[in-house]
Formats: sequence, C-alpha cells, structure tokens
Amino acid sequence: MLETTMSAIRPLDEASMAAARELHGRLTKPAGSLGLLEDLSVRLAGLAGACPPPIPEPAAVAIFAGDHGVHAQGVSPWPQEVTAQMIGNFLAGGAVVNAFARQAGASVTVVDVGVATPLPVAEVPGPADPSAPRLVAASVRRGTRDLTVTAALTRDEALAAVETGIRIADELIDAGAGILLTGDMGIGNTTPAAALIAAFTGADPLDTTGRGTGIDDPTYARKVAVVRAALARHTLDPADPLGVLAAVGGLEHAALAGLILGAAARRTPVLLDGVIAVSAALAAAAFAPDAVAAMVAGHRSAEPGATVALRHLGLDPLIDLGLRLGEGTGALLALPVVTGAVRVLHDVATFDSAGVAEK
Repeated sequence: MLETTMSAIRPLDEASMAAARELHGRLTKPAGSLGLLEDLSVRLAGLAGACPPPIPEPAAVAIFAGDHGVHAQGVSPWPQEVTAQMIGNFLAGGAVVNAFARQAGASVTVVDVGVATPLPVAEVPGPADPSAPRLVAASVRRGTRDLTVTAALTRDEALAAVETGIRIADELIDAGAGILLTGDMGIGNTTPAAALIAAFTGADPLDTTGRGTGIDDPTYARKVAVVRAALARHTLDPADPLGVLAAVGGLEHAALAGLILGAAARRTPVLLDGVIAVSAALAAAAFAPDAVAAMVAGHRSAEPGATVALRHLGLDPLIDLGLRLGEGTGALLALPVVTGAVRVLHDVATFDSAGVAEK
C-alpha cells in the first residue's frame, strides 16, 4: 500500500497554477493584495489540477492516538491513562477540538493506533448521528517501546501505522471530504516529535524540544537529555523515513505521515496542526518530496520544533496564536482561511465583469 501511494504522488500542475495567477490578476483587487492567500490558492489550484480549485469542504479531522514507552523517563507530569480518558472526552464531544469542529462544521474521527490502556468506549463504526465523533480501532500495539532503550517500533509496526493513516485518508476522501485536518493525542508525544524533527532536519535537540504541556525547568532539562540520548543511541538516516519512524517515532506520528501521503496521492489538501503533525510531515516529505504540495500549515505551534520543521518544509503558517494544545485545534481555527483563499477565485468579480476600471 505504501509503495502504491507514493507512486501516485505527483508534482503540482503548472498550467492550473498559471491560470490561477492570471485570474488573480483580473480580480477586483490590487495585484498581490491578499498576500499569502493568493499563493495558497494558486498552490491548491496546482494540487487539484483545476482553476479554480474545488472549495475545500467538507472538512474531516482525523485524530490519531497512541502512547509512548519514553513516558517512563519522566518527560511528562501527566499519567499515561489520560490518553485513553481523552479519547472518551473526544467521543463525548467535550474537548476543545469538538467545540472548534462544531464551529467549522467538520467531522471528527478518532483512531486508536496504539493506546496503552483500555479505552472507556468501544469502536463506533457508524454512529446514529453522522455528525457525532466516531472511533476506529486500529491498534498496532499498546504503546511504543522506550526509545532511549531500544527502537520504539519495529519496521513492520511502523509500516502498519503508516498504512493505517493511508487507509483512513482514503476512507475519509471516499466519504466526500474535501480537506483533511490532522489531529493527535498521546501523553508524552512531543518527545518523539522533537527527536523526529532533529533527525530529519539536523537541528540540535535544544532547538526542537519544547515544554509540551507546560513542564518545569528540571523536567525540561531531562526531556532534552532524553532526546539527545535517543538520537545518540540510534543510527538515523533521513533518507530512510520508515527506519527513523521506527527508531524514535510514535504510532500516531507514523499514522499521520500516512494520512498526509494518502491525501497527497488523492490530490486533496491536508491542513497540518501543531508540532506532532509537522514532525510527521517531515517523514511524509522524506517518503515522497512532492507530498509537500498537499500540505497547508495551519498554525505556528508554541513548540520550538514546529518552527524548525516548517522552515525545513518551506511552509508558512496561516495563524500564530501561541497554541500548543494539539488535537487538531490549530488546524480547525485556520480552516476558514484556507476556504477563503479558494473562495476568492470562485466568487470575486473580474474588472471586466464588474465594470471597474483598472489602473
């Protein structure tokens, strides 16, 4: 599945991008006055191979959840059981991501790809209310191994998680989604994210490691040391993204990489959330460089590694609000910006059609 997906990922369509640039030049506004929104709409035209590109709706949030063996190193003050408890909260509609999804009219799919503790709910394959969050049981294993002791995953386990993400992307797009949004849940998952970002970019762990849920100075120092130890223990080759994900990644990171690849193969935009998503995006770009064309950076996370990763990917975040929650919240807040960028090409009159004189 992974090889087939990678082979389907193609560069942007230059003719459609040229048509979008030409159309922008005829709309009733000064050329370039919408700044990065114009660049985004042109890129989405190239992704779709059409000008104007389809309005990116409806939106579907995929929250991948997993636990981490590195939690045993004291990198987070939160107990691991919170991962499973928050899944219950997502499915009950009580989390921030649910509030933002309701506001945006987005669906929420929660995927257990590797939660360590039993979930408080069973799989919900098709809730009676189509707008209600649903749970997909797709556990590869109950949490990763401690990446400071051994590889977090075997290559087969990492591959299974990546292909789970691809499958979820296909299911959501087949169900009609016009844009996918990344979500994540996993206590301790900013530690493997920091390791992944350092591995793929070559940045120092001090620059890729943040305070996650708000850890104190001693815990932060320990977290940086843990990331350094993981990088020193493993031989990491950025040209072997599956090997990097297996060594220092998490199941949700690998699945998110698959979701991004699946969206890119289907020429569907994927709106990235925070540091977990952009660490996974680095892996997706290593698998297939043209996958970056499908990525839209929703926001700049307060986690420093997110800025390092976005710079490496060449992506400009749409909003910067100091967010560090995860779940998909920043991506949902950025969704209207993406929709607006495309709607301009659909709805704004040209100088000729509006009878407005050009300069």
